[in-house]
Amino acid sequence: MTDHITTLNPGQGYVASDAQQRNKVLRNTYWLLSLSMVPTVLGAWIGVATGVGAAMAAMSPWMGLIVFMGGAFGFMYAIEKFKNSAAGVPVLLAFTFFMGLMLSRLVGNILGLSNGASLIMTAFAGTGGIFMGMAALSSVIKRDLSSMGKFLFIGMIMVLVAAVANIFFQSPALMIALSVLVIGISSAFILYDLKRVKDGEETNYISATLGVYLSLYNIFANLLALLGIFGGERE
Repeated sequence: MTDHITTLNPGQGYVASDAQQRNKVLRNTYWLLSLSMVPTVLGAWIGVATGVGAAMAAMSPWMGLIVFMGGAFGFMYAIEKFKNSAAGVPVLLAFTFFMGLMLSRLVGNILGLSNGASLIMTAFAGTGGIFMGMAALSSVIKRDLSSMGKFLFIGMIMVLVAAVANIFFQSPALMIALSVLVIGISSAFILYDLKRVKDGEETNYISATLGVYLSLYNIFANLLALLGIFGGERE
């Protein structure tokens, strides 16, 4: 009996330690995610105030796409490279500032509407509601969602290809449909990414934050665009 207790207690210790590690990664992810909103808002404000957003609006669609994709993928590569070092968090925050600058074009257009400020607040509240819903869902779902990742990735690639194609077609209906799809896929990505942290499949909080941040960014941007289309009021 004594031998059984001796071998059982270390195992229990490992289980407790593993659960504590998962909770620590999750807490750090939530903390860094909250912090990342500050440079994003700052970047968007500076972009609107300095005319960066207006300058981007004056670019050709292809040039704007190149600037955005080049900067975003460059930062994401750097984040993954430095995620295990002290430089990881500053690089991530620099990335969120850049993303805020890129968002300033849309924010500036929405602020040009008479009800622009309320639309931005509505999009922010909607994004927060989706995040809270997916976070709660990730806590109660017991099944393994690891196979979901590849389908979500394929879906997002298809949406990206369609969005690039729409630069030629300029179809408002396709743009609206793509925005709805992006919101749906990004919401599922939040669930998938948080579940991976809770299951111990993602152990780096910087990588976890990056994934959830990108989903929240996509939800907010596309929700704001839809609100501008359907609820915008011209002065």
